[in-house]
Parts: sequence; C-alpha cells; structure tokens
Amino acid sequence: MTNCEAGIDAEEHLITSIEALWADRENSGVALAGGDDCAVLSSLGDREDLLLTSDQVVENRHFVRGKHPPAALGRKALVRSLSDIAAMGGRPWWCLQTVCLPAWARGRWHDEFQQGMRQAAEGPEVSGLALVGGDVSGGDRFVATVAVIGRLATGTALLRGGAKPGDFLYVSGSLGGSLIGLERLLGERRPDPGDPAVARHCEPSPRLALGRALRRVPATAAIDVSDGLATDARRLASASGVALVIEPSALPLFPGASTELALRSGEEYELLFTLAPESVPPADAVLTRIGHVERGSGVWLQSDERREPLGALGDAHF
Repeated sequence: MTNCEAGIDAEEHLITSIEALWADRENSGVALAGGDDCAVLSSLGDREDLLLTSDQVVENRHFVRGKHPPAALGRKALVRSLSDIAAMGGRPWWCLQTVCLPAWARGRWHDEFQQGMRQAAEGPEVSGLALVGGDVSGGDRFVATVAVIGRLATGTALLRGGAKPGDFLYVSGSLGGSLIGLERLLGERRPDPGDPAVARHCEPSPRLALGRALRRVPATAAIDVSDGLATDARRLASASGVALVIEPSALPLFPGASTELALRSGEEYELLFTLAPESVPPADAVLTRIGHVERGSGVWLQSDERREPLGALGDAHF
C-alpha cells in the first residue's frame, strides 16, 4: 500500500467512524448524507433540493506561508466548495466562513485573503452567492473553513453512484497543471510572472456551468477532480460499484505534464463524469473521452493489449 493509499484509507475510516455516531439520527429532510460531493436536503417542498458542502485550507497542509499569495488562497478556499456544488450540478447560493487567525496573518495578509475570496464570487455563475455568517478566532495556525449551500431542482443532483457498464468516461479541461504550478511555486527560484502553471494552481475556476449542463444531459455519474484523477476515479468507481478503464494516451495533458502527473495532480477542479453511449456531451466545454465503464471494480489503465490496476496517486489529507 502506498503512502497516499494509506492516507486516504485513514481519512475514510475516520469519516466512517464519525458518521456511525450519528447513524441513529434520521431526518426526513435528508435525501443524501455522506459519501458524495455534497449532502442533499429536500427541505424546500417539491420544487428544489439544497446542496451542502464544506472544505478548508490549513497552513502547512494546503499552503506554505511566504510561497502562496494570500489572495490566491482566499480564492481557493471558496473554489474548493464551489467545485463540489459544480460536481452535483447545482447553483451556489449561500456561504459561511470560519477563520482561525494567528498573529502573523492579521492585517494586510488577511485583507488580501478576504479580497481573493470575494473575487472568486464574481461572474455570472456565482452572481447569486451571498455570505451569510461564520466565525473568527485567534490560534497558532491559519485555517479557513468555507461552507457553501447550493440549490437545484428536486431529485436532479448528479451523484457519484450512477455509472453503468457501457458508459463512456470523460474529463473536462486538462490535467497536471496544478501540480506543476505547485512545484514551481515551492521551488528555490521565483516563478516567472504570468507562469500558466502557477496560475493554474493559484487561480482555479469551478466548472459550475458544465455541472449544470451535465445535469440536463444527464450524466450518469460525476465527481470533481480535487484529490487527483487516480484517487477521485477510484471514488467514483467504488460509489457506482463498477470498474473504470482509462486509456493513458487519451488523457488531456497540461503543457509540460506527463501521464503520471495528470493522474496524481490534485486541486485541478475539473469534472470527471460518465455518459451513456447515446448521450451527447455539452458542446460549449473542453471535454475528452478518456475511457469507459465495465462490470467489476477498481480503476484500470488500458494500453493496447495490456491492462493494469491503478492505485491512488493523488492528494491524501492524512
């Protein structure tokens, strides 16, 4: 077992143990709780469901002080949760933020962080998003947690668990750029201004319009690529109870990225999804068919006549 696989297994075990403590608390308004990108609540009558998600950025886990620009961190703090809403096909509507501020982060650094988060809420896809609360506290390490609540028509959320044998597997955009950007950002040499890989890492955009378009197709399953294609493909395969077969030669590579980088690069915030063979992919997005769905389990790499299992290669939170 790789360190990444061990970390992911530890994370999933912790989540399962927490959920078990609440297993006796049933609520008629919960359409879907854990196990997907968002929880789905049916609390707005028969017209709309709510999507709930949260994510965090933690000092020395998700960023390095002095290397990551604070405005970029603020943007990413919101985008991480917006990407979950995108993966379910929803529209973000409300958000809350909780910030733990060490002494070094107060003042200008935190102001720039907040400005970056606010700028991430610009544009037509997030024009209805409002900040409705949160909390601020002092502490020894900077942590920002952002929760986002989204909306969509009742019963239409895209889930991880709907892929079927025979479906085609797609991914949006290109892969590998975020990890290249991170390596350049953390290197001894200051990256060139306007470096596209650094911009890819620091200025991600959630695929909200694509998520809603996929909901209308509809896609059979979807997940956002936040922890690396290899890791998130494994989650989609597990939730759907199927095997995903990926053709490495078909992967859309960011300029300068290798196949391995494309498989393990986290924080890409692209969408990985499956469509029935007769379905037509949305025309106004950059999409690549990278494989297909079969009976079985796990994720497999198919090159010519050779097939091998693909383990978890992306980001682990432990």
